[in-house]
Amino acid sequence: MSSIAGQAPLSGFNPGATGPVAAAKARTRLIAIDALRGLVMLFMLVDHVRETFFLHLQVTDPVDANTTDPGLFFTRFLSTFCAPTFVALTGLSAWLYGQSHSKGQVSEFLLKRGLFLIFLEFTVVGYAWPTQAPAFPPTAIWLQVIWAIGISMVALAALLHLPRPAQFAVGLAIVCLHNLLDPIRLTADSPFFIPWAMLHQREKFEIAGTMVKTTYPILPWIGVILLGYACGPWFARGTDPAPRIRRLAMLGLGLIASFVLIRYINIYGDKPWFVAETPLRTVMRFLALTKYPPSLLFLMPTIGTGCLLLALFERFEGSKAMPHLAMLGGAPMFYYMLHLYVLKLIYNVALLLYGPTQGTVFGVDELRWVWIWVFILIPVLYFPTRWFAQLKQRRKDIWWLKYL
Repeated sequence: MSSIAGQAPLSGFNPGATGPVAAAKARTRLIAIDALRGLVMLFMLVDHVRETFFLHLQVTDPVDANTTDPGLFFTRFLSTFCAPTFVALTGLSAWLYGQSHSKGQVSEFLLKRGLFLIFLEFTVVGYAWPTQAPAFPPTAIWLQVIWAIGISMVALAALLHLPRPAQFAVGLAIVCLHNLLDPIRLTADSPFFIPWAMLHQREKFEIAGTMVKTTYPILPWIGVILLGYACGPWFARGTDPAPRIRRLAMLGLGLIASFVLIRYINIYGDKPWFVAETPLRTVMRFLALTKYPPSLLFLMPTIGTGCLLLALFERFEGSKAMPHLAMLGGAPMFYYMLHLYVLKLIYNVALLLYGPTQGTVFGVDELRWVWIWVFILIPVLYFPTRWFAQLKQRRKDIWWLKYL
């Protein structure tokens, strides 16, 4: 099972092997899952480079299509596919893990891995952001994507015991109806303020002198991971890939078409859009969707695109790019922590050499430098990740490697 949680690879793909046997193993349907995860990890790199060097030019949620530069808007838009894909694939991976384990073992596995991710969010990951000072205890805790995946795994540990129709029903109800809860806004004087902030209302609050911000309220993500798990039987061992590819393609196209229709009607699922002074700004308004927490209309096109890419990757599993993408997807937690600390190092070196160039922070003036740094960092991150993925394959006896 492979996900950002750092479990073992999904398939028999061995990144350290060579020759016909390795090629035969690599050309399995499951390599597409790791490859898709690897692709969205590259998308994630783009957004985190942007956050590192464009700290002075933050974007709102949803992104303000009236004032945001189009280049910055679409650079940010690229990252919207990351979290929905990761969370859905984590649910799918849990089902695949269950093909050789009992539900009780899968529940235990998810519980332990989920708690481990939450621990990482509060510690190693929390200190990785460029502006986070190395104070203990930390002055601020940001409950972000690792937190959301960890909590979702803990929730799935219980929900996977539901019958499969109930899994679909609960998952769909959460994803489709949670926007009905948007008008519920609690204030700090409510006893339910902190639980509600963690569940659905993006907020900040203080615990024992530490500021906590719920960047990723977790209710919709629980629905996404549950739906990913419920779709697991499509990928069961021995199933014909052709019907699965058709299902994924139909589901992806259906979600995107439904998004266009519901978004056009403009009555539910996110903040309204309006016709702007130019066609480009109108498109930007149409695509300006709420991520924190993810609205129904945010999840439909992102998961739909993920389905289409998964079908495409499985259709062209023999492509030369697939093993390289799958390599990144086979050691996701290692890659995630590595790229954050590499960016932190670069930022602090630049700040030391040049000082604050944008107010109180170091930043670049032009968006092109974000993309230049992305292309520089891809090989820098790829080779250590490949080394670690190969180490995991060789050293099954080192139990703690699977956590990364």
